[in-house]
This record gives sequence, C-alpha cells and structure tokens, in this order.
Amino acid sequence: MIYLDNSATTHKKPESVIYAMTNYMRNECANPGRGGHRLSLKSAETVYMCRCEIAKMFGIENAENIVFTLNATDSLNMVIKGFLKEGDHAVFSSMEHNSVVRPFYALKNKNIDFSIAYADKFGYVNCEAILKEIKPNTRLVCITHASNVCGTVNDIYEIGKMLKEKNIKFLVDASQSGGIIDIDVEKCNIDFLALTGHKALMGPQGVGVLYVKDANFLETIKEGGTGSMSSITSMPDYMPDKFESGTLNTVGIAGLLEGVKFIRKVGLDTINMHETNLTRMLLDDLSVIKNVRIFGYLTTVRRIGVVSINFLNNDVLSVADILDKDYGICVRAGYHCAYMAHKTIGSEKEGTLRLSIGAFNTKNDIKTAVYAINKIIK
Repeated sequence: MIYLDNSATTHKKPESVIYAMTNYMRNECANPGRGGHRLSLKSAETVYMCRCEIAKMFGIENAENIVFTLNATDSLNMVIKGFLKEGDHAVFSSMEHNSVVRPFYALKNKNIDFSIAYADKFGYVNCEAILKEIKPNTRLVCITHASNVCGTVNDIYEIGKMLKEKNIKFLVDASQSGGIIDIDVEKCNIDFLALTGHKALMGPQGVGVLYVKDANFLETIKEGGTGSMSSITSMPDYMPDKFESGTLNTVGIAGLLEGVKFIRKVGLDTINMHETNLTRMLLDDLSVIKNVRIFGYLTTVRRIGVVSINFLNNDVLSVADILDKDYGICVRAGYHCAYMAHKTIGSEKEGTLRLSIGAFNTKNDIKTAVYAINKIIK
C-alpha cells in the first residue's frame, strides 16, 4: 500500500508513539490531576512533559499556555466562540477549512459580523487583502498557515506584524503546517495557535492543541471538573485549567509527546526538506501529463506537500477509486471540507484529487502514483 493522504491524518507513526501509548495503557492509565497517588502523578507528569515539548517546538515561553483539546476543530471553536462578543467583527480568509467557516457562520445570529479576505488563484492570502476587510470594530483575524486543499503557505510573520500594529488578535490554524514548518508564536505575534496531533505532529487521533497567549482573552465555552478549585462553582481563571474541563485524552497525549520528540530528534528542517524534495518530484512529473491540471503554485516556493489536481476528461472520484482498488494507492478526492477554498482556486465544479506527502513517503511512492495516474487517465 502507498499512502498519500497525510493531510487527512498521517498513517505511519514512529514506533516510539505506538510503544508509548501501549505502555501507558498497561502501566499508568490514571487520571492526571485527580488524585495524589503515584499513578495519577505519573500521568500528570506525562501531560506536563508533552506541554513542555510542544512549547519548545513553537517558541512558547510558558508551557501552561498550552491547552489540550479534542482536535484542531475544537481549538478553533474555543477561540472563535470564546473570544468574539456581540457587536464584534472578524476577518477570515477564503481558504479556510470548514472548522473555521462554520463556527463563524453560526455566530451570525448573535450579532457578530465577519468579512472574508479573498486569496489569489494560487490560494495565497496577502496582507493587502486582509487590510481591505478590516473595520473599526475588527477584533480577530483567522488565517490558515497552509492550505489543506492546494498546499499554499501564507506569510504569518508579515500578517502578524501588521495585526499587532492595529491591536487586532491573530488566530492561526496550523493544522497542516505544525510539525513541518518552523513556527514561533512570539516572532509571528500569534495570540492563538490551533494544532492537531494526528497529522504532521505524528500523534494519534483524538488530541488537539491550542496555544492561548493570555487566559483573559477567552471566555469558556464549556465547563466541568478540572481537579483543581473544586469548591467553587465557576471555572478556575488560570491556564490551562480554565479551558481543560473533563478528563484529558492522556493516552493520546502520551503518543503525541513521543511524536513531537521524534520530530525534534530528526529535525524539523530535515523533515521539511524531505517532503519538499518529494513535492518537487511530484509536481515535475505531473506537469508533463496531458489533461492534468495542477492547482496552487507549480514550484515548492510557498507550498507544503499537498498537491491537488483534476482532469480534463476524468472524474476525480473515479480516479481515486481506481487508485485504491487497482493500485493500492490511498488519496482523497472531493472538496476536503473546504468548498470556499475550491471556489477561490477554481476547482468548485467537482473538487480535486489530492495527494498529500508525509515524512515516511519515498521517491518510489511518488513515481508509482504518477505512473498509475497517467495510465488511468489514458
């Protein structure tokens, strides 16, 4: 099997991730912060170590500013619904995932307005497009760092710099880029960073991450037990307890810890270079096939290893199905939960066939996939 659907979730995980989760279930598996016995304390230590590793990776000064969530969608909802208030205005880009688009539309009946900053045909959102949509009551701008549709990478450093000057909070969706591209929340003036554990961070499904610069920025959108301040009827007002109600996915966090440690050991630059080289090969090989249209940049500048294509005479869903059944190649076809992005780049009629590269893919994977696509459409 050749797996090229890493934008949805990375399929192959480091062995250390699998071992850590199995070991945790066998030997720890207690509730962190819910007791003083050794197993509870050991679980709490695992959670804290994971916070620290993530903090190091993203330039976060205080590990307690990291909140563990269900996934990136959960993280994004917590910010969008916990930060904006009646009468506020926000801006998001036309390349956002539905985990951004749908929460904003859900707030329309609460007198919270928004504008859309439109990207160019390559899926790139520049500062001018955002600036054009800013109003006097704009309090939040949400931008995807890297598109899950066409792989285009936005310049969050320049955007963050501009927003800081205007005293507007900055929410970055790094679901696709976290673990591939170097991100420093301080240098990029990021107030909120949403991540998911199961993609490039090499962890399992069911655990997400949210960086919150200041606990006072957000109201809670859910409340419950924290293991702390149990005598009061409101949530604690400090990080991370304010936003971590209920039992954490500690086995998932144990796996995520090892995933992040793996990335830091191998090196972010090494992983990025490997995926960039494979992406360049994929783009070059696809570009010579007749009747194939490639979306996004045709070079590896401003792009990660997410390549979307469609065909002049073939349906993307049919090609994806044949790749799976006849060649054992896993890709994704359709709208990728981001229809607005497809409208932006011009693929809204049927969507695209997406090939997304991961750290464990090889040159042979790319060559085989291109050969199969070429043979199918002929």
